[in-house]
Amino acid sequence: MVKKLTIQDLPGVGAATAEKLSMSGFDTLMSLAVATPGQLVSSSGVTEATARKIIQSARANLDMGFISGIDVLKKREQVFRIKTGSENLNNLLGGGFESGCIIECFGQYGSSKTQIAHVLAINVIKQYPDATVVFIDTENTFRPERIIQIAKGAELDPEKVLAQIKVARAFNSDHQMLLAEKVEDIIKNDEKVKLVIIDSLTAHFRAEFVGRGTLADRQQKLNKHMHVLSKLASVYNICVYVTNQVMAKPDQFFGDPTEAIGGHIVAHNSTFRLYLRKGKAGSRVAKLVDSPNLPDGEAPYRVVEEGLIDV
Repeated sequence: MVKKLTIQDLPGVGAATAEKLSMSGFDTLMSLAVATPGQLVSSSGVTEATARKIIQSARANLDMGFISGIDVLKKREQVFRIKTGSENLNNLLGGGFESGCIIECFGQYGSSKTQIAHVLAINVIKQYPDATVVFIDTENTFRPERIIQIAKGAELDPEKVLAQIKVARAFNSDHQMLLAEKVEDIIKNDEKVKLVIIDSLTAHFRAEFVGRGTLADRQQKLNKHMHVLSKLASVYNICVYVTNQVMAKPDQFFGDPTEAIGGHIVAHNSTFRLYLRKGKAGSRVAKLVDSPNLPDGEAPYRVVEEGLIDV
């Protein structure tokens, strides 16, 4: 039986260095292989030359080359989709909210962004009874009472469902980013995390970085946060659902002036983007505005006590 390499097997990594690297999140060959020398220097105190040697050795011990389209197709077979209760919405997304990527929903207040978050939390547990859901709450929107309502509608035990949802309130952008990084620790404790929710993604960044002078810093920080989420989704086949606030474009005179916060950084890092708005007679409408493989379209649905239903 071939011994699986650990970070301590790499040249230049002793017990003390390995402990420092692990505490900083560099506890696998892959995490070291994709790190920069500066990151290893600041987290473990090794010299830059040693950091480069560690990174090169980690890359040499991993198969980091190209794979064929057939291999990608086989990997895609592991993707799962979380149902919403609305067939219209499921069909719009090719069967439901997809794992292995970030899905962004943006819209005005009352457009059902948070309602969808609660519904997804219930439905992923219904599909996978041992699943764990991570809910990073930045705006005090998580409501256990709503979870109980939807769980009863799905004929699930509300207390069991609530026990499988791990909620953390983020009080600023740094706290939010730290919580996203801590999701990996939950996974390493043998928790089967299937869904990560951030409601909302940009609230703290919008509040803390005010004025054009801070825009570059905000976008750089937001970009780093999105990359952590993207890596979580890809490496662990997790569905990452983020909600986003909107603003009105003052220079748009025709059409809908609503635009998502975060600009190109959030847009480019999100695999699927849904624009939610209020419809007629209390309904809601989801518009698919970006997808790598699905056509643009709209799906009407309604929010009820049991979750989401078709209009």
